[in-house]
Amino acid sequence: MKSESRQLRARDYIASLAASGRYCFTSNDVRKALNVSADAARLALNRLARQKMIASPARGFYVVVSPEYRSLGCLPADQFVPALMQRLDQSYYAGLLSAAQYHGAAHHRPQEFQVFLAKARRPIRCGQVRVAFIVRKRLKVVPVQRFNTPRGTILVSTPEATAFDLVGYHRHAGGMDHVATVLSELAERIDPQQVVAAAETAPVSWAQRLGYLLERVGAGEKAAALKTYVKDRARDAAPLLPGVAHAQMHRDSDWKLFINVSVEPEL
Repeated sequence: MKSESRQLRARDYIASLAASGRYCFTSNDVRKALNVSADAARLALNRLARQKMIASPARGFYVVVSPEYRSLGCLPADQFVPALMQRLDQSYYAGLLSAAQYHGAAHHRPQEFQVFLAKARRPIRCGQVRVAFIVRKRLKVVPVQRFNTPRGTILVSTPEATAFDLVGYHRHAGGMDHVATVLSELAERIDPQQVVAAAETAPVSWAQRLGYLLERVGAGEKAAALKTYVKDRARDAAPLLPGVAHAQMHRDSDWKLFINVSVEPEL
């Protein structure tokens, strides 16, 4: 009887959170609200989790799973990542293919939600939801903007910063061909002047590669200011694809690049 009563009270607590617009909470919140031991709170939460009323994307951190997401087994990542990062007191932003989606470049839906952090963190698996964490140097100076979600707002890299990250972290974005495809869709959102501001947060070689790829997908006008930036900053030629031999490859003098791979976007 006691365990059933605790479960009912826990269910009431969860319902009251949702009714007030809160969908994220901790096990400690439950323990305090119900005035029970940590073990009793864990038992009640485990039962609610088995009923798919709640889910736990991270240890001690829970989300209320509303009916429309029961088949997913969790809230979508963008609806809980901001609250989790706030709880962990970590700076973050959604980036790469996840950010590109926010900016209208949704050629292929990413299989995981991609989040940049200042230090490494293990990925999240919660029901069918996957979150990948990627370390980004100088994270706090990367330009970001806020987007609304059904559960609040989330920080997302700007179109220009997203473009640089796609080039710099091409392995996380499906390779250079896919990066070029996404850039062809993202280009219309890119402000040529803001590209230079975003370039200041990344290695010069990323600017060299991005400028070349923008021209390659027919968005050369977006890279005009970036070309001047590269001319002033790039001391050495860089390979288009790092780690691949380029001794006999064509050199693009405008971008100071060795074109050591053929990039074929899906246009």
